[in-house]
Amino acid sequence: MPLESAVVQHAREGHVAIVTISRPEARNAINGEVATAIEAAFDRIEEDDDTWITVLTGAGPVFCAGADLKAIAMGQVAQITTAKGGFAGFVQRERAKPVIAAIDGPALAGGCEIALACDLVVASRAARFGIPEVKRALVAAAGGLFRLPRSLPRNVAMEMALTGDPLSVDRAFDFGLVNELVDEGQALPAAVALAERICVNAPLAVRESRRIVLAALAGEEAELWKMSAAAMMTMVGTEDFQEGPRAFLEKRDPIWKGR
Repeated sequence: MPLESAVVQHAREGHVAIVTISRPEARNAINGEVATAIEAAFDRIEEDDDTWITVLTGAGPVFCAGADLKAIAMGQVAQITTAKGGFAGFVQRERAKPVIAAIDGPALAGGCEIALACDLVVASRAARFGIPEVKRALVAAAGGLFRLPRSLPRNVAMEMALTGDPLSVDRAFDFGLVNELVDEGQALPAAVALAERICVNAPLAVRESRRIVLAALAGEEAELWKMSAAAMMTMVGTEDFQEGPRAFLEKRDPIWKGR
């Protein structure tokens, strides 16, 4: 069933949830209402056994311009964050299921940081990325200052942080920040297609694999060996573990149950 608010839409197609920030008149800027609605959408996604992956996008020509500066000027900084998800109800959220950003326009400031908090990025040629906070005597405090150097060469990330100037989508794609670069207007369908490629696989195995890849960014190798072994043992105890080899032997597509 679709779950909608005035500013965030949440629907599901098969096993793919689509969450859309919908404040195009404000360049999809994040205020308290948006942050709360995004958190609520991801609460439902994490709890829904039939949702395996999410595509996060923005309505209109801008993915997200970041925090609503009117809200900040009115002293409402606390309202654009949530206890569970941090900025936008999302960037610090602990979650098990993958999220793909579908970006068909600028992703700036907190919008860029939302994209960096996703697991994969599909962007159109209308996209660009930037953390221009220094131009307004602010700091990119929603993860951009440490997530950008994990996704881009150090000096490129440093240039973005210190100048506040945006990175073109072509350079973002060349550096690997963007997984797929598509024509304008095609980011959402391309992201859904990527999500469906992932949904072909066993959902619990996908979640365990995602968890270890993320841990590899900061973890010690000895601990990562332990995590990998534990993840394999987790899968051995699932119904899907039995289904995978059975489907292979029977020369058919597996039917995953996510348990």
